[in-house]
Amino acid sequence: MKPLEDVRIISLEQYGAGPFGSLHLADQGAEIIKIEDPRTGGDVGRYVPPYAEDEDSIFYETFNRNKKSISLDMSTPAGRAVFEDLVRGADAVYSNLRGDVPKKLRITYDDLKHVNPKIVCCSLTGFGMTGPRAAQPGYDYILQGLAGWMDLTGEPDGPPAKSGLSLVDYTGGYVAALSLLTALHAARRDGVGMDCDVSLYDTAVSMLTYPGTWHLNAGFTPVRTRHSAHPSLVPFQAFEAADGWIVVGCAKQKFWERLTVVIGRPDLAEDPRFAAFADRQRNAGILLPELEKILATRTVAEWLAPMTAAAIPCGPINDVSQALAEEHTLARDLIVETEHPRYGTLKNLASPVRVGAQQPEYVRAPQRGEHQDEVLSGLGYSAERIAALTGEGAFGTPA
Repeated sequence: MKPLEDVRIISLEQYGAGPFGSLHLADQGAEIIKIEDPRTGGDVGRYVPPYAEDEDSIFYETFNRNKKSISLDMSTPAGRAVFEDLVRGADAVYSNLRGDVPKKLRITYDDLKHVNPKIVCCSLTGFGMTGPRAAQPGYDYILQGLAGWMDLTGEPDGPPAKSGLSLVDYTGGYVAALSLLTALHAARRDGVGMDCDVSLYDTAVSMLTYPGTWHLNAGFTPVRTRHSAHPSLVPFQAFEAADGWIVVGCAKQKFWERLTVVIGRPDLAEDPRFAAFADRQRNAGILLPELEKILATRTVAEWLAPMTAAAIPCGPINDVSQALAEEHTLARDLIVETEHPRYGTLKNLASPVRVGAQQPEYVRAPQRGEHQDEVLSGLGYSAERIAALTGEGAFGTPA
């Protein structure tokens, strides 16, 4: 069996953060049944440009492989009845909605425990289900600003900048998946389910990590650093070579000593101004211009070869194309393929979650309502029952 093959999750997910979190569970064999609202055309991710046509988009394919989809209008009594039948045989209900919406939709543990006392209700919201911002919509860009990330990002004399990726969304998805599995373990052990109140805001603030604890305990004020330099380790930053950029990181004293040999300046290691971490940090204004001048004299490849041979932490600053073509990317099987009726063979990125030796199998993201018959039949519904529910609007406005 696949690691999570015995897990069934009913998901009210959309766009990026929520589907990203459940993607990794689906790749490990969990049955993710996406409930898509026929009134709105389903998951909004289906329509994200620029690579979108009808209800297909490459954005949607990125986050939804290995899942199932049904169209269900939960605003109708018939649709609600189907939802509760799904909950009865599920392990978890998973959603990413605004913080006040889970209670309005009645998808919290208190709303569903009478149906299934062991159900786990995991809600990934922008700001959580409590607090003054609970009813506000939360998006990655907003959260990067609120949590201090943008103030830390960019060159010292430039404007605040967000990460090039939606890292609050994606780390929030990981936190939601971890929370769900943690709660599921406890529910199976104790026979009692629970809520998981996960938020992008909580995730973003917790990701401040040591700069946050430095501030809380010592009054440290983070500042932006030139060329993305580490706040305390010198040298550990981006350097411009003759034809591009490289990152060199001397996180240990031995790396610094090896670097001085590679660049032909062993005297720098003997200079008392640069002897130890604290010395190099204190005299960074003297040391870094000298290193920048030296590293600008050769190409990226000409520097990476001897640095790598000396086991100095280093690497090129790739663009996306170069990163995806890296030899190590291919060796780690990080590019996978699925077959799609519109796109043909579609390349996607593998989950980094690795469990045992078994490799995940990859199936394209589902069309909206593609698994309607399979899921409803699994509930024991007869053709007559399905026809009656259809007439009552459970799956959308009847023809």
